[in-house]
Amino acid sequence: MSNNTTIVTVSFNSSTVIRELLESVRGETPCIVVDNGRSDGISALAAEFGADLLRNEGNQGFGRACNAGAALVKTEFIFFVNPDAVIAPGCIDALEEAARQRPDFAAANPRVVDAEGRSKFKTTSILLPDGGTRAPLPQTTTQVPVLSGCALFVRRSLFEAVGGFDPAIFLYHEDHDLAVRLSQHGSLWCVPEALVRHLQGTGASRTAQLAWFKGYHMARSRHFVLKKHARPMPFLRTLFPAFGELLLPHNLFSTRRRSRSLGQLMGALSSLGDHGGYKTK
Repeated sequence: MSNNTTIVTVSFNSSTVIRELLESVRGETPCIVVDNGRSDGISALAAEFGADLLRNEGNQGFGRACNAGAALVKTEFIFFVNPDAVIAPGCIDALEEAARQRPDFAAANPRVVDAEGRSKFKTTSILLPDGGTRAPLPQTTTQVPVLSGCALFVRRSLFEAVGGFDPAIFLYHEDHDLAVRLSQHGSLWCVPEALVRHLQGTGASRTAQLAWFKGYHMARSRHFVLKKHARPMPFLRTLFPAFGELLLPHNLFSTRRRSRSLGQLMGALSSLGDHGGYKTK
């Protein structure tokens, strides 16, 4: 078992998919499961695979749930991994080795592929001054300007130094916000020798209601991070994409897509008054 890394994963009704993740790391790396939605069967799964279970009172959002799990971590590194992912053998070893070789290492993504083996690599972000430029997946460990949250390996001391994920972001864009803040303290990397398979969209049931919920918070978070990082015209840059998405022809033939687009539009309009920040009672 690695004494250097702890996995933190957030379950929002994800008990049907999280088994593969837990199986992929059983006996190798300690794991903390943060239950963000009272998932059926999650207690038994955590016990079966020796994972620690932390239950939130209701859905606290992705970033807050990650922070709650990270608060329990004592190892040098934290590996935030989506519940609908599988960690390949040697992945964590490769990430730890990349960190050991670079004293200024802050965080990294492994190579992430979908169920068909297609790489998912992104170097653009609405938070980068020029939006970033598209680049192919590197063949060796390479410095990058931004990171994805689906499989995010981070030095715990720096994660704590920047305050973790911003609790004012409920869902979406919290990974890029964190990456920008981490880059002020160290370097960001892609480590293609490390591999994670991500079955995107299977972490929770795919219903029209959930699609609206995700679209709503996607727009609100977009407005929030654009304003936080002083990007120009944050509200208009939130409203126009939401409105444009609603007009796309393919939305006419999918209730779920149409619900997501309506959620985005409603989220954008709701953010006009409070800039999209998430608050709890």
